[in-house]
Parts: sequence; structure tokens; C-alpha cells
Amino acid sequence: MDLRFAPVAALLAASAFAANTDGVKPTFTKDVAPILDRRCVECHRSGEAAPMAFTSFKEVRPWAKAIRQAVVQRVMPPWYADPAHGEFKNDRRLAQTEIDTIVAWVNAGAPEGELKDLPALPAFAEGWNIGKPDQVFDFGLEFQIPASGVVEYQYFQVPTNFTEDKWIQAAEIRPQHRAAIHHINVYIAPPGKPINNSDIGPMLMGYAPGVQPLNLDEGTAVLVKAGSTFVFQAHFTPNGTAVKDRSFIGVKFAKTVPSLQSTTDRAFNYKFRIPPGDPNYEVKASWTATRDVELYAMMPHMHFRGKDFEYTVVYPDGRTEILLDVPHYDFNWQLGYELKKNIMLPKGTRIDCVAHFDNSPNNNSIPIPPRKSTGAIRLLKK
Repeated sequence: MDLRFAPVAALLAASAFAANTDGVKPTFTKDVAPILDRRCVECHRSGEAAPMAFTSFKEVRPWAKAIRQAVVQRVMPPWYADPAHGEFKNDRRLAQTEIDTIVAWVNAGAPEGELKDLPALPAFAEGWNIGKPDQVFDFGLEFQIPASGVVEYQYFQVPTNFTEDKWIQAAEIRPQHRAAIHHINVYIAPPGKPINNSDIGPMLMGYAPGVQPLNLDEGTAVLVKAGSTFVFQAHFTPNGTAVKDRSFIGVKFAKTVPSLQSTTDRAFNYKFRIPPGDPNYEVKASWTATRDVELYAMMPHMHFRGKDFEYTVVYPDGRTEILLDVPHYDFNWQLGYELKKNIMLPKGTRIDCVAHFDNSPNNNSIPIPPRKSTGAIRLLKK
């Protein structure tokens, strides 16, 4: 259920519930800081995507009421999967007890508490969430982002210069100017094949608001063959100030040859045209397994007209199951959904993607014509 626009009554009900506790008022240092450390500071800290930091009481206190409203309405942390379908290890939803604690703290006047109760902040490598990378690649040049206008997708070809096959276990894209970038995808163009921007090769990973770095389990990695080229696809969004951008990606190599190869494949449809004014235009795309694989994660991708997105698996024996349902897609939060347990897909299994678009006057976020709808699927190949 979408609670982003929950009625005021829902907020008041939650507040009343939290206020009727055992009389002990929660404090920031003892009760709220641990929740923020677990759920928020990964983004809400200096140098990261969030517009404000939540790493101290001084930083959090002015936002107390806004935080209460955001967690009660489940605007934050962002998560759009329908809980009726699938279980995901990166599920960001707050537990009801966490929401109740934050509400009770704000209702009590947002007290700081005793400094002795304040936990240590989580350890983050300076500038990186994956730790210090083994190698860093950038665009290879500085791209001039204008102050205004629409910039077509840009593609930057960056040779890896790998003289031997490499296995990448973790990767993180760091945009130089977050405010002027909506997303960056990095694709692996195999050696010996002309690079076609419409069909580059498997995607290593992407950056967009809400997307987490690639951090695969031990024994799983992405293969990058010797002589491959990284192709950066960048979507720049001018914001009133002209800047030069040279964004980059850091990678960490697996220490040993993994037992599972991770790769990203796509079910996509780029031949549709949405009629003017249509509030619920349906688009379909499918992907079929050409060998036995394990499904690890899914990432629906649409553009500003995107409304909802659903994945359904059809097994060779005819069984069907909804894997992921995103009933309220948000272009500003490009989330990936990592399964709690990998799903075995025998050869011949099909994944059907069904998406709907809103091209009506009710959709206020339509700056450019649609490009295509894609459903990215990360697979683990044995």
C-alpha cells in the first residue's frame, strides 16, 4: 500500500499510539541515534546524496518533526515493493517499533539524552561505501554540463587495459556533481566487438538516487574479460549552474576465482509510443533463460511517465509467480531489489515484465519524451 500521501488521521493515530507508552520518554542518544545509524546515515552524512546530515543531535534536531512525518507516511527510507510479493534482503522499510520510537521522541520534545548513551557512528571509508577500491576509472575527460537545457545521454568509452580476465566483487560509482546528474550506468563492452550504444553489453552497475553500491557475496563476482571497455552512460540534469564533470567508478577485485558468475541481463521494450493523454498505457517485455541460472536481484527502470512495474516468472512446467510488484514507481528513486534467497531458474524459464505509463495531464513530471522501459535482472551463473 502506498503511504506517501497518508491522510492526517493516520499520522495522528500513530502519534497517539506512540504517546501512550510506559511513560519513559525516548532520547536521541539512547533510542533514536541507533535507528538513524542503521537506516539513514549511509546517505544522510557529509559528502553523500542526502541534502542534510543526521550524524549528530545538532544536525538532527531541526528536522525532528519532518523526520516524524516522513517515517509515519513511509516516505523515508524509500522502498516501493509491494510486501505481498517476495522477500528482499535490502528491504529498507522501518519496523513499526522503530517508527513508534521516533514518533514518541518527537512528541516528547525531541530530548537529547545522556552523551554516555550515544553509540559510535558506523565506520565508513572516506569517500567510499565499499572501502578503498583496488582501481578507479573515470570518464577520461571533463564534460561541460550547461546551466540549463536538456542534455542527451552521453557515452564515454574507457578502456580497462586489463591484460588478463578480472573478477569484480564490489563496485561503486561516485558522481562528481550529484546535483547535476540523475544517473550513471557503467556497461562492460567485450573485446573484439564494435561498441553499439543501444546494445553495449552487460551492465556492471548503475548510480541513481537510492541505488546502493554493488557488493556481492563472497564467492560471487562479475567477469570482465581482458581487453574489455567500460562504457559510462550519463544522464545529466542541468540545474542552473554550469559545471565540468568527471565522475568515476571504483572497483574491488575478488581474491580468488568465484564459484558463481554474476551478470546483468535485461528485458526491454523500446518500440512503443504512448498516446497523448493516456493515464494507464501498458507495455510488456520478456526475458528467457538460455541456461540454468539463479536470480539474485531485479531493478525496474522507466522514465518520468513510469507508473507501475511488475515481474512475473513463468517456469517451464507452467507454474507462475509474481517476483516483484512496484505499484507506485518513482523515477527519482531508482531502487534495486535483492532477493533474500536466490531463485533457481531452469533453462527455458521466462520472466514477463508488465509496466504502465501515465501520459495524462495529471502527471506533472514529464519533461521529455519517453525512451524505453526496461527491467534489469541480475543473474548468478554457475
